[in-house]
Amino acid sequence: MKRLLDIEFHKFRYSKSSKTLTIIYLVIVVLLMLTGMIRISFNQFSGSLSDLGIFNFPLIWHITTYFTSYLKIFIAIVLVSLTASEYSNRTIKQNLIDGLSKKELILSKFYLALTLAVLTTLIVFIASLILGLIYSDFNEFSIIFSQMGYLGAFFLAHLIFFCFCLFAGILIKRSAFALGFVFVWYIFEGILNIIARLVDGFYDTSIYDWLLHILPLNAMSNLIKQPFTKIDLVESTLNQISIAEIDLQYDIEWLDILSVCIWSALFIYWSYVLLKRRDL
Repeated sequence: MKRLLDIEFHKFRYSKSSKTLTIIYLVIVVLLMLTGMIRISFNQFSGSLSDLGIFNFPLIWHITTYFTSYLKIFIAIVLVSLTASEYSNRTIKQNLIDGLSKKELILSKFYLALTLAVLTTLIVFIASLILGLIYSDFNEFSIIFSQMGYLGAFFLAHLIFFCFCLFAGILIKRSAFALGFVFVWYIFEGILNIIARLVDGFYDTSIYDWLLHILPLNAMSNLIKQPFTKIDLVESTLNQISIAEIDLQYDIEWLDILSVCIWSALFIYWSYVLLKRRDL
């Protein structure tokens, strides 16, 4: 495993675009840490974002993982560009000549995706912990480290997305077109969701509820649900307009966890099958 990771990180070190995108990701995470000082005025409230309690433990784990999950596209571009560039630079063929098997090539990509998912999760953990220790009103050990499941969901969401982008990069072999494929698939799932909602409305079925857990990007997005209605100010505002009958769910569902794990394994397997059948 170490040998295969060394090969991938050697390629990363000599990729200017990959290093640039990674730096952009880190800069945005740091900027998010400074949002606690932003002052807002809403519904007779005037103060900084930290005064809303969004950086209180354990809510901060939900807030930060939800928002930073949208930044994974930067790391995904790194993974796709590294994969696609190997076709244009003939690096894959050279690796095979040097003695790597096609199975080891795919494993090296998977180990890279796994490592990137772990590193991004670790970065968000450290950033969230620092934010919480600075701004949180609750600093008891038991409270700080409660609801850490959101970090696990954050890791799984990144892993499946990186595996999907890896599969797209091997399938298309061009970084721009591979990212375009990911975007088209996102639209495709969105259209299916709309159709499912319409069918559910006409025939009183629950197709959409199943698609929400079964389709890969749906399941990925559903791992960490919106945290806005947990914020005290938003919650009190919603109570004033009488939405008590709405059942808001925040739990991480086991069906989504199972779904993203299966899809991650499938994307890696399909990537291996594609590579195995191709004449490089």
